[in-house]
Amino acid sequence: MGQASGVAVTVAAGYAPEVKTLHVKACQDGKCKEETLQLVAGSVPVDLGCADDSGPGAVCAATSKPDGTQRGMLNLDTLGESPIDVTASGRYANGKPLPVRTLSFAPRASYPLGRQCGRFISASVVLDAAGLRQDR
Repeated sequence: MGQASGVAVTVAAGYAPEVKTLHVKACQDGKCKEETLQLVAGSVPVDLGCADDSGPGAVCAATSKPDGTQRGMLNLDTLGESPIDVTASGRYANGKPLPVRTLSFAPRASYPLGRQCGRFISASVVLDAAGLRQDR
């Protein structure tokens, strides 16, 4: 299983209708990358349950439901655990510029498949009317 290196950006549901374009810059260890993100509608999974048999062979289903957010990804060549500086700017739907928002934080390391399968490093931020914050 591979991991994409980059900064995931979510524009919060209450703010997403106001944002027309979003430009993101990320700098880590003296290397920077920036671009205007392609934003797509965000969604959440919805469990549709399992067939009557809940054993190991049971047939289960899920779907996704739009959650009102917009999501984008700034791909980086590499992503390490050292602090990263993220700056977001862009335009409102009415054409006026968004306030420039900056956040410095340490990406998170986790072992979602167990320590024997290696470490995953993630950097995720949320943008809302109050600014940028690290996503959980």
